[in-house]
Amino acid sequence: MPFLTPSRDPALHPYRQGLYFAFFNALNWQVATATPTVLFMAWLGADSFQTGLVYAWTLLLTPVQVAATLLLPRLGFKQLTLAGWGARSWFLLVPLTLALLVPRGAAPWMIQAMVVAMFCYALSRSVGAAAITTWLQGLVPEPVRGRYWATDQIMSGTASVFTLLFCALAFALLSAPAAFAAQYAFSITGAVVAFYCLRELPDIERPSVMSFAKIRADTPRHLFGPGLFRPYLWFAVLYFIVSIPLVPFGAYFLKVEAGISPARIMGYTIVQYAGVIGANWFMRSRIDRTGCKPFLRLSSGLIAVIAAGWLAGLGWRPALPWLLPGLYLLLGAATGMFSAANVSYLAKILPVPERALPVSLHGALTFFTGGLAPIAWGLALRGGGAVPAVSLPAFQWFFIVTLLGALGLVLLCNRLAETPGHVDPLLEGGWLLRPFRIVSTLISPAKR
Repeated sequence: MPFLTPSRDPALHPYRQGLYFAFFNALNWQVATATPTVLFMAWLGADSFQTGLVYAWTLLLTPVQVAATLLLPRLGFKQLTLAGWGARSWFLLVPLTLALLVPRGAAPWMIQAMVVAMFCYALSRSVGAAAITTWLQGLVPEPVRGRYWATDQIMSGTASVFTLLFCALAFALLSAPAAFAAQYAFSITGAVVAFYCLRELPDIERPSVMSFAKIRADTPRHLFGPGLFRPYLWFAVLYFIVSIPLVPFGAYFLKVEAGISPARIMGYTIVQYAGVIGANWFMRSRIDRTGCKPFLRLSSGLIAVIAAGWLAGLGWRPALPWLLPGLYLLLGAATGMFSAANVSYLAKILPVPERALPVSLHGALTFFTGGLAPIAWGLALRGGGAVPAVSLPAFQWFFIVTLLGALGLVLLCNRLAETPGHVDPLLEGGWLLRPFRIVSTLISPAKR
């Protein structure tokens, strides 16, 4: 597969299986954890709470990564990663089977099966994620590590765009059940090939892991003590609470209330991805000069604009289809800016010797609380009568609260302290596409 790796960089050739993994892994999670699964839940007749729960599992189970690191000294990096990544593909057989059964009629038990299956998928994924980043960090030599992670990001981005296009075409050309079946078969294929790519990589020395006693002793100091980390942590927590529900409930509303086809919704998701790429292209040459705060502030401001745009579209429904491409583009730009600025700001305010625990706390707490937000809003947005449905007054209040939260973020951002200038990122590459890597920093690469 020479088209997937840089043929002009032979130094990366021994680690090409890790790059292949990045490509095929994106074929999996872009279906299993994103908009296609939200649309599938709506097709099964799930209400907003059930849909929010399925979307939130991956975030809610992020702290499992911290607990799973305790298995590393016993199992090693490779075995733990293969255990987690190998198990997850089996659980996707559930939505594939359900998609094949839907033409005969959806049943309530199908929704319950989907909730349980995606919980198990997210659980096994978190176990595998506890080891893989540090494994690859230790495997790839430092002189080529930066190029490796940059290539990893390119591979993931290419596969993500390819997957979104595939899903859009499937919805456009096939019946809904056939389209969902094709997408989950596609996702399972990506997971299986990614697993076999990982099997080809050698393991590294088993690590030492930070003890729970130290975590328990130092956590209150990081969460509530003085310093630059505490105000930024709670800023980031609020950002995740405000921003994460926009993706699942936007897609859910468009499917069940606005009557927009799944193919068009996937097209909006592609536009969102273009916003991520464009925002990071814009900021990469400016962030060292201006610092991270302007981009954190701009990202929060864009969330406010998005909420205001949705409120305008809900108030005058004929305008909504015209507003949606711009709103999705801005959503991608906002989240893309935050992802890049977030890790750069953390690298500035945390000394290298003390980074492991606060960075992991930051990742676990923000993802966990961000995962609670879709569940809470899912309960509030449930419409009366036929299911699936969305309560329009509650949906408008959802965006009013989002607007107020985003404006609060802009004000809170002004209180963050920062000196502009360059800082090496916490981890080269991969943050925009797989931000769950941040939690794996609890692992020490030191030998036992």
